[in-house]
Amino acid sequence: MSEGCNCSSGDCSGKECGASPEDLKLKKTLGRIRHKIVVLSGKGGVGKSTVAVNIAVALALAGKKVGLLDVDVHGPSIPRLLSLGDMRPHIGKDVIEPIPWGKNLWVMSLGFMIPNKTDAVIWRGPVKMGLIKQFVQDVAWGDLDFLVVDCPPGTGDEPLSALQILGQDARAIIVTTPQGVAIDDVRRSVTFCRQVGNPVLGVIENMSGFACPACGAVHDIFSSGGGEDLAREMGVAFLGRIPMDPEVVRSGDEGFPLLNVDHDSATAKAMNAIVKPLLSLAGSLQEKAADQPKVEETLAKGGTIRFAVPVAGGKLCAHFGHCEKFAILDVDAGSKKIISARLETPPPHEPGVLPKWIAEQGVNLVLAGGMGARAQSLFTEQGVRVIVGAPSDDPDKVVEQYLAGDLVTGENICDH
Repeated sequence: MSEGCNCSSGDCSGKECGASPEDLKLKKTLGRIRHKIVVLSGKGGVGKSTVAVNIAVALALAGKKVGLLDVDVHGPSIPRLLSLGDMRPHIGKDVIEPIPWGKNLWVMSLGFMIPNKTDAVIWRGPVKMGLIKQFVQDVAWGDLDFLVVDCPPGTGDEPLSALQILGQDARAIIVTTPQGVAIDDVRRSVTFCRQVGNPVLGVIENMSGFACPACGAVHDIFSSGGGEDLAREMGVAFLGRIPMDPEVVRSGDEGFPLLNVDHDSATAKAMNAIVKPLLSLAGSLQEKAADQPKVEETLAKGGTIRFAVPVAGGKLCAHFGHCEKFAILDVDAGSKKIISARLETPPPHEPGVLPKWIAEQGVNLVLAGGMGARAQSLFTEQGVRVIVGAPSDDPDKVVEQYLAGDLVTGENICDH
């Protein structure tokens, strides 16, 4: 998100930083969503919406509070896949109520608002971006463990708008089929996510082999392994294979998610195996967050907060990966004064090393100039909070500005 409130407390009225009421509302909405999962594919017809629906349903059945947002403006299929095609959301003055499905799942799609099933939506990019932003900030999502966003194929307006609006902590799941003609296009989706600065959770290979309805065995009639090869080539996780299954086709046509009625077939087991890492991700992040005292709570109640500032030439380093040292500063929360400061030489800058090392130093908060989305995600997994866009200044001055509520953050210049 390129605009919005940059105040460190997150409690400003917008006057201090020039944020509009809409930006503040969007920030507040996003602050109530723990995990944002965007389902993408560079190729149409790979079963992406079916995968998105079953991921959302599986998370809801596991007891998580889940939102499912369909941002496919020209071909919204989520209402049909959940047998919600005749539903209409209640629209108030400043809020849209999502459509409930079951106990823990809430759904929003433009498909709920099109009066006639034969009507074509002929919109250009700015209008589509406005709708997606409205579906995030104005829908009464409430507190969610997950928001699953189903995007149309390609790397155009809708996927780009969704990722920009959700922010760089939104993670992508890439869906492909094993054939080379799909892999060629889906490869671009991984590159797209890296270029806009969002981490990729992994690749799912859909329609991988054929699940025989008679014997239950999976046969590689066409091909398999293309998605796994792509994941290996692009250096991302491979989440699993989902076979072709006549029951998946029937469930989509009749409007019921396969995982809601089937837990024992090869296809259902494959889908549930894909969801397990998401549940593990949620659990690990929540446990680490619970173990690590919140900075704001410590400031309010008293205690000691440990800051880390990447330094080059004695100043806060604009590029996190180019720092020479880390300034480690301890602050008394009661007086908001720096009580100790030292410089530490970090280990070699390799993927995953610095976040773990910083956590081992007992750091609560990193103030950085620029930092990539993947590094931010790794710090979050270690229970360390990160603020980016901090100015290049003496480390103690930057910390003092944060404590006084005067820290003005700018652009994350290293958002790859």
